[in-house]
Amino acid sequence: MTHEDTDRAPAQPRSPGPEPDPTALTGHIQRALQHVRAFDRRRPAVWDGVLATFWVLFAALDVSSGGWRTVAVDPHVPAPLVLAMSVAFSAPLLWRRAHPQAVLAFMAPFSLVNVWTGAMIQASFLQEIVVFNIAVRLPMRALARSGALVAGPLVLASFRFPDGWDRLFLPHVWAFAFAALAGIVVRTRKEYTEALVDRADRLERERDQQARLAAAAERARIAREMHDIIGHNLSVITGLADGGSYAAAKNPERAAQALDAIGTTSRQALAELRRLLGVLRDRPEDAERTPQPTLDDMDALLEGVRRAGLAVRLRVAGTPPAVPPTAGRQLTVYRVVQESLTNTLKHTDRSSALTADVSLTYHPRELEAVITDNGSPRPSDRATVGTGQGITGMRARASLYDGTLEAGPTATTGWRVRLRLPLEDSPS
Repeated sequence: MTHEDTDRAPAQPRSPGPEPDPTALTGHIQRALQHVRAFDRRRPAVWDGVLATFWVLFAALDVSSGGWRTVAVDPHVPAPLVLAMSVAFSAPLLWRRAHPQAVLAFMAPFSLVNVWTGAMIQASFLQEIVVFNIAVRLPMRALARSGALVAGPLVLASFRFPDGWDRLFLPHVWAFAFAALAGIVVRTRKEYTEALVDRADRLERERDQQARLAAAAERARIAREMHDIIGHNLSVITGLADGGSYAAAKNPERAAQALDAIGTTSRQALAELRRLLGVLRDRPEDAERTPQPTLDDMDALLEGVRRAGLAVRLRVAGTPPAVPPTAGRQLTVYRVVQESLTNTLKHTDRSSALTADVSLTYHPRELEAVITDNGSPRPSDRATVGTGQGITGMRARASLYDGTLEAGPTATTGWRVRLRLPLEDSPS
């Protein structure tokens, strides 16, 4: 390779360095603006005072240097009058945010004097700062009135100086349009931001409310389950204990069977409570999750009731659907039957032979459960029959699946509970 080839060889490209991140600069600007806005919200008088002082000094400098004469139509306007107009346009900016319409109305006579004399001082453009504040804070009709206040003196000046109307009128029109549009943009963005913040707050409140409602619904569900488990099993245990005490003297073997049944029922109740309360622990994944009772457990339920001394007959009619009812519906029927038989054990007079009938009937679109007993309420319970939480809980369970529940005395002595539960959810 010759020396000439070496000179003509292309330079090796340098490895590119890290490119600047444009979002970093934007973030710094946004944070700086947030600090400025926060300071302005805390001490608005400071910023207003700084702005008004700056423009007063600028106006005084413009008058003292004679710079206003370079744009004046009549440069022979007395300097004291020019200074007075400059201060009148700049000093009221101190109140531009608190009383923008009053400030603009105060400036209007000085604007008329300014254009009528031909001074055309630059400080008159400070009216557009007030127009900006009106566009940001007040309704549109206030902005229209401000346009009339600004344009009125300019129209009169156009008749006084017809040769220079374009120099008098057009710059102020463009300045007014720019200030108004800027104010409208800022106002629109501010309202949009406020709407987003309000929507976020509303969604947060709705989320918290939904969480509270869900927690209340879960507490109510657990309370119903505990009521059914404890009430039923304690009623069965009480019936077994009463029967065992009567049989102890005459038939010790029957008493031993009753005690064995009490132990079995107690263990079942403890197991169900342990499963139910396990989900409330700090580590719900460790909770035991055995299936909830279904219609297949109905025989075991009735067997426990029979051991407690209540003769129960079960009758199933109709053709069960090809697809079994959902687990929630089966649990509802099971709990209604359980609660009804528990109420029979708890609140009926046991002096005569007590029987109960459970009828499950499959219709084409619904499942009907009827629980009937032949007992009469105990004298101590007659005033409160039908007013307890048990029937309320059964109705709540039925309503979860658009079902209905009727409970009341039969035509003869006894009590009947009738549950009608749709087999499918109704279309929404």
